[in-house]
Amino acid sequence: MMQLDFAFILFSLVSLSGAMWMADHFYFRKKRSPDSKEPLWVEWGATFFPVLLLVFVLRSFIFEPFRIPSGSMIPTLLPGDFILVNKYTYGLRLPVLNRKIISVNKPQRGDVMVFRYPVNPAQDYIKRVIALPGDEIAYENKRLSINGVRVPVQRIADYLHPERLYYSEQYYEKLNNYGHNILNDSGSSGNIYNPQLLAGPRGTLPQGKNCAYSDKGLTCKVPKGHYFVMGDNRDNSRDSRFWGFVPDENIVGKAFYIWMHIESFIPPRGFDVGRVGSFN
Repeated sequence: MMQLDFAFILFSLVSLSGAMWMADHFYFRKKRSPDSKEPLWVEWGATFFPVLLLVFVLRSFIFEPFRIPSGSMIPTLLPGDFILVNKYTYGLRLPVLNRKIISVNKPQRGDVMVFRYPVNPAQDYIKRVIALPGDEIAYENKRLSINGVRVPVQRIADYLHPERLYYSEQYYEKLNNYGHNILNDSGSSGNIYNPQLLAGPRGTLPQGKNCAYSDKGLTCKVPKGHYFVMGDNRDNSRDSRFWGFVPDENIVGKAFYIWMHIESFIPPRGFDVGRVGSFN
């Protein structure tokens, strides 16, 4: 999910309006006569301070809204879903600085997590937590194993993509005793794990010291303070298989609720109330 650094903009507005409010409350208001009209800078600046402060606190420490722009999390999340992210599930962090000040819970396997993209922290990504610090993970021949144990999957009805009108193989997967659906076409062509495709400009592979790539897939040892994440749309997700692990300091929060879904803005299309609700 791409996003302007709204936290910094909102913090700047709160600081500016707060300074205006304090200046008016403690100094300029006492200078004005009781029947005089408030100056424009008070009306349009200091007046908005309580509202901006409330929005800043709610967004920074409680809930933050995001919009899903891509299909990497289909079928769990669709493009056009508007979701809420719980900001305090994994601990309280200072806004703008993104520094944890209070530890609460840690991400668990199966959580849908929003984080700052390690390659470009200005972007927010959303994926599912697959492996925790210290885990050994293998994703070979499109089968997932964690610490030497195959993650159980069950084939269910194929998934119909409504926009493009084609089917994908759909499976029910259980991580940490919680189930969710994934898309994973066994007959899809091409080897997306080809090391030549994964290598960067200097021929280095992501997390080269912790991962081994082959024609079958990859195996990784998740380092301390990091997480291995994947999209539920396994054949169409750029995730830890390609760019590496998510460090703890990049975590934004746990996604948990769809509060609105809009099919498309251009051309404008209606709301889908059937999408509203919590998800795994």
